[in-house]
Amino acid sequence: MSHVRVGPRAVMRSVAFLTAGVLAVPALAGCTSEDPAGKPLAEQDVAAAARARIADGGTLRWAVDSVPDTLNAFQSDADATTTRVAQAVLPSMYRMDETGSPRRNPDYLESAKVVETEPKQVVVYKLNQQAVWSDGREIGAADFAAQWRALSGKDTAYWTARNAGYDRIEKIERGASDLEVRVTFSRPYADWKSLFTPLYPKEVMGTPDAFNDGARRTLKVTAGPFAVEKVDTKADELVLTGNPRWWGEPAKLDKIVLRSVPRDERVSELIAGELDLAEIDPDTAEQVARAAGPRDAGTGTPLMGPDGTPAPGSGGSALPGPQGRSAAEALRSWAIANGSDEEAAEEETLAREKRRKAEAKQERRRKALSGFEVRKSLEPAYTQLALNGADGPLADERVRRAVARALDREKLAEAVLKPLGLPAEPVGSHLALSGQPVYADGSGALGEQDAKEARALLADAGWVPGGPVKKTEDGEEAAGAEKSEDDEDGKKSDGGDDGTYIVGEDDKNADGEDEKGKDGTDQESGEKHSSGKNTAQGGAPGAYAPKGTAAPAGAAAAPVAKDGKALTLRFVLPSGPGSQALRTVADRISDMLEKIGIGTEITKVPDESYFKDHVASGEYDLALYSWPASAFPATDARPIYAKPVPAADGSLNVAQNYTRVGTDQVDQLFDQAMGTLDQDKARDLLRKADSRIWAAAGSIPLYQRPQLVAARESLANAGAFGFETPVYEDMGFLKKGARGAEAPASPSS
Repeated sequence: MSHVRVGPRAVMRSVAFLTAGVLAVPALAGCTSEDPAGKPLAEQDVAAAARARIADGGTLRWAVDSVPDTLNAFQSDADATTTRVAQAVLPSMYRMDETGSPRRNPDYLESAKVVETEPKQVVVYKLNQQAVWSDGREIGAADFAAQWRALSGKDTAYWTARNAGYDRIEKIERGASDLEVRVTFSRPYADWKSLFTPLYPKEVMGTPDAFNDGARRTLKVTAGPFAVEKVDTKADELVLTGNPRWWGEPAKLDKIVLRSVPRDERVSELIAGELDLAEIDPDTAEQVARAAGPRDAGTGTPLMGPDGTPAPGSGGSALPGPQGRSAAEALRSWAIANGSDEEAAEEETLAREKRRKAEAKQERRRKALSGFEVRKSLEPAYTQLALNGADGPLADERVRRAVARALDREKLAEAVLKPLGLPAEPVGSHLALSGQPVYADGSGALGEQDAKEARALLADAGWVPGGPVKKTEDGEEAAGAEKSEDDEDGKKSDGGDDGTYIVGEDDKNADGEDEKGKDGTDQESGEKHSSGKNTAQGGAPGAYAPKGTAAPAGAAAAPVAKDGKALTLRFVLPSGPGSQALRTVADRISDMLEKIGIGTEITKVPDESYFKDHVASGEYDLALYSWPASAFPATDARPIYAKPVPAADGSLNVAQNYTRVGTDQVDQLFDQAMGTLDQDKARDLLRKADSRIWAAAGSIPLYQRPQLVAARESLANAGAFGFETPVYEDMGFLKKGARGAEAPASPSS
């Protein structure tokens, strides 16, 4: 497990224990026959097809975010592409099904059972008798034992990123035959199914040198439907080819080429015919959906958008054309046609040629994209609002709870998911997603959105509306986290054009004039708004109206202050082209907080520094980032919500708890769940832990992340996978005629 050690600024302040009333855990099970886990909100979308309909051969060109720095999934710099490669080339004892639950993988495992619980837990694995490594050696106990020794944490020469579960193993032995592996645990371990997935050969795990360096750029011995042919860092691609010793269903594809393509360049690569599969942003999805959708017979205009609703302009009357020309344009055309203006005629000719070329380019673009379709689902991951409880106003639990109670999570989910035609339901658990066995909505421990209650919590913490605001010597008014002295370009973050601004102060029109007018009135709606910046008297521009004037619905509350300082929180966001959804959500959150008197200062930082230099190091008050859902939350979620502990050097060991908010009770519930083999009891313990995490208000789950994938129409069994582990051997291109008479077998074969 990697640990993030931060400086004195992030040393944890004491957090008051929650009252008994707050800690009361809602009844999550037993009071109703309905399973609170529910069903997945969206199914996977992979154009499923029977293997008989798929052609043999072809190359799948798949866009990824990066060519991995390591092929060892247990190292700290492993990434999502490392996981993709491991799924295709290495054994996995268990795979994830459509509900995000582990299911035995019969290609490697005939059975796995807990055969003893006293005096110690013993699990016996019976391996598929055909399972062999690519060098012909049987997969067996020696490989299990080598992986255990490497990941147990006992030998620090191994540069491991995590050892959870492996540190509970006491010994591994050969069973009654070469196909049996007997694993004895020193302590009970509920999540034993999480182990040995992926399983590396003993050649990788056997020595520290082999573990640390041997599997970074190559995997000489594998045991999946594919093998690693090469990692080409110059071409930014990784090539997988079929494994001739694979004993399962043979791979339909000859090759899978994983190419590193930036998100903002993927639409160009799709148009150029260089990709077959790529995860894309909503803007690209809209282009693909319109190109592939039905079109008006007369104008060629798309009739449907990506969510199935009529596309803008599909009526035809508002589009350029003879019907839409003004009288002046018609008169000018008549003059040109009759030779009354030779110069204008020449200009018109050039303009027509320019339009013709633009239309031709657009048509080529449309035709190129028309061979693709958007496959969409919800990722097994959720986006949360993180509240840094290390210091500043958010170290007070009442302030964190006030922030949380101000949020309309349903509206935030709708803002991101509804335009995409995906289910827009807020996530109700920190530990699982809808459809997973552990899932239950624990948000009742915090309470529903209630602005009045949020303001009461602020008042109880000493933050009162309209309080006096005193400026410090350097002009500082806010009571949030300290800002960094320099921005990424070395310029001081002073609110200028350096990516830092106060929410509400950037409402400028094209001429640089304030769109709200001098009195704070919106020129379009006539409604008054607060800029989020407080005056010296503690007020806000536009926050007041003549006596007797009714306040507009949803108007901003008077800013709250304490000890002469206004409550303004630093909201850090990534600035890259793929982060528009986060910025939209952040703007809406800022508006919601403004209504209870809390100001926000949004700071945009480069994507590459966002997590490491701001979230992980604690340089933020509010931040948006995502966590993947796990089939084993007792193991995988514990370091995310564990109470930080002081390290010997005075820093704070936060593990993955970047909010720095944790309680002893949550830790105890995780430990109890991890140590019980009763699945129902473990589930109930985890749901209780989730309720307490909600009550502490360190992180607020918002929505399940959208998963949008552009896929060539003829590509089957690939796309938006949702919870399920991809089946690489079944991916391929449909045979001619399998999907329409013109469907190609493979553009790359």
